Amino acid sequence: MLRAMRILTGLQPSGKLHVGNYFGAIEPAVRLQEQGEAFYFIADYHAMTSSQDPAALRENVRDLAVDFLACGLDPERAVFFRQSAVPEVNELAWILSTVCPMSLLAKCHSYKDKTSQGIAPHHALFAYPVLMAADILLYDSNQVPVGKDQKQHLEVTRDLAVKLNETFGEGTVVLPEPIIREDTAVIVGLDGRKMSKSYANTLPIFGEEKPLKKLLMKIPTDSTPVEAPKPTGDSTILALYKLFASGADYQTMVADHELGGVGYGDFKKRLADAYWDFFASMRERRLEVLANPGYVERVLAEGAERARGEAAKVLDRVRHAVGLR
Repeated sequence: MLRAMRILTGLQPSGKLHVGNYFGAIEPAVRLQEQGEAFYFIADYHAMTSSQDPAALRENVRDLAVDFLACGLDPERAVFFRQSAVPEVNELAWILSTVCPMSLLAKCHSYKDKTSQGIAPHHALFAYPVLMAADILLYDSNQVPVGKDQKQHLEVTRDLAVKLNETFGEGTVVLPEPIIREDTAVIVGLDGRKMSKSYANTLPIFGEEKPLKKLLMKIPTDSTPVEAPKPTGDSTILALYKLFASGADYQTMVADHELGGVGYGDFKKRLADAYWDFFASMRERRLEVLANPGYVERVLAEGAERARGEAAKVLDRVRHAVGLR
């Protein structure tokens, strides 16, 4: 009997969720949980590659769980769990390491980028793509929604799956396919660059209204006078507004840019209002989650139990294939 399409994605608990996280990972994940068997995990092992603060890790894990549930993750439809609650992932990562060429990891941009940002080079940072491959292959994942910046790591996963199958027999692991939404693959930050915590240019999903709207009012603009037409090609305001506004409202703002007579301050206010309204229902859901003591812990515990059940099946198959059983 054929099982449903299995979808997997993970998010690092590295701080407050921002708009880039939402459109790049969370929104696609919430939508896809209705199209197959969804396995969604909090990548706390991965978070340790860039931070070794235990208290911060615990806080970030809980915050991410609360926010993901607030944004629409349904634990009745999706298996939601902490990566570290499934220790089988480490054994599979080791098995994958035995067929992983060093040259494959040396080509990965993420390691170079992070060390260039001052993160001390260490084995976990270098071998990050192998653990990510284990995350994916451990659940026989068919489809993996990823941001454009993770596309290379998905290619590494596929390379390792092919190598494992070639070495130990076809069907040892399932070959996954990436899902990349090109239209929202790169979300612009408040300074016009890619939205990233590394650039300190993020727009959080949750928080107090006045401080968040104030962030949007600080978006840099040029000195075009109010009465003159405004450039639209590289407009940070328009790029963000398109995410939150209806198609008609977006076209109206584009037309107002081209016509002139409206200042940047007005455009920023429209953006701030559209942004605040967009996440209104999620803010309400977040309050409901927080008001239910023990709910988050129960969801993660139940998800881990279900995840380990599936992981055990795959790992048993791999162990037999490689000769460990």
